[in-house]
Amino acid sequence: MAQQGSIDSPTGPDTAPRTQSPSSPAVLPVGVEEEFFLMDPDTGQTAPRASAVLATVRPRQRELTQREFTTCQVEIASNPHTDLGLLRAELTDLRTELARAARDAGCRLIASGSAPLEHSASGARLTDNPRYKWMAHEYGAMARGENCCGCHVHVEVPDREEAVQVCNHLRPWLPTLLTLTVNSPFTGGADSRYGSWRAMAFSRWPSAELPPYFESAADYTATLQALIGSGAILDEGMVYWLARPSHHLPTVEVRVGDVCPTVEESVAFAALVRALVTTVLDDVRAGVPAPRPHEPVLHAAYWRAARDGLEGQGLELTSATLVPAWPGRPGESRRAGRRGQPASGAVCRLSAVTTSAKLPRSAKAARCRAAPEPVSCSRDR
Repeated sequence: MAQQGSIDSPTGPDTAPRTQSPSSPAVLPVGVEEEFFLMDPDTGQTAPRASAVLATVRPRQRELTQREFTTCQVEIASNPHTDLGLLRAELTDLRTELARAARDAGCRLIASGSAPLEHSASGARLTDNPRYKWMAHEYGAMARGENCCGCHVHVEVPDREEAVQVCNHLRPWLPTLLTLTVNSPFTGGADSRYGSWRAMAFSRWPSAELPPYFESAADYTATLQALIGSGAILDEGMVYWLARPSHHLPTVEVRVGDVCPTVEESVAFAALVRALVTTVLDDVRAGVPAPRPHEPVLHAAYWRAARDGLEGQGLELTSATLVPAWPGRPGESRRAGRRGQPASGAVCRLSAVTTSAKLPRSAKAARCRAAPEPVSCSRDR
């Protein structure tokens, strides 16, 4: 999410102004970061052309685009918005401009969590950046491993203590949020048998996992210092927990999702994340303790989400039993929607919430598998 940007009216273009009741939660600004691969349209291989692509991005969008870890990846970062219609318009504009720049550079913009025809671009050249070179030196073959593209949602929670507690409350919902976004079934030109191979490949990095439970912001800070001191991470920017207080923005950053194929799905996902954050922030302020699921069961639920997505089963945390991820009997994905419903009704446009209710049926990994060739799951915008 861009560090600067106007905070817009919560009233969408298709809704009438309304008065927020004193008991309604505040409308939290939300922003989205999306990472993309660049692909050679003739070979289906990743294309190391990030510099050429970004060089032709028009000035209006340039400050919201940037390089990523390798030369075959690019990233967009929206401004913070309270109006989901404006978020949708900005993401559409950014994706369209990057897709245009990619075509001009002889490649295509690909919205996929993994590189479908390669082992996630494991041989791609690193971006010429001192920090990335430092990481490559310190982590060796780990930095030369598979590269991935995700969708990160930032929701404004400026108080650090509250942000840490919000992340505690979000921990049980992270497998469900992954279930809703799986979009990387292929690697090396073959079906990985996972809905999100990105989730598996990225987990090789230290801290790229479900976040621990923290007693306080001081506990969080002490843990970061211990990890930095150990060399497991180089600095606070290498905290890759799937939900974390951002190290450079006044937000909670939810990093669990694969990049979504379409803008509509990205906005729907952002709407759901904001609704969950709004709801659990209310719990934090009311003194409701965060749930503490059994750690092995929580990690098993995350693995199951990455493997099955919406097409299989999810692990219900309380009973540690498998339930359908979406169809038939209500599973975890439906429960997440219900959990966010109070906040959705209070702070989100009705049209966007309706869209988010449709998001679980999108079955992104299934759409990829049903395509004639693996690369067909990817889209310019």
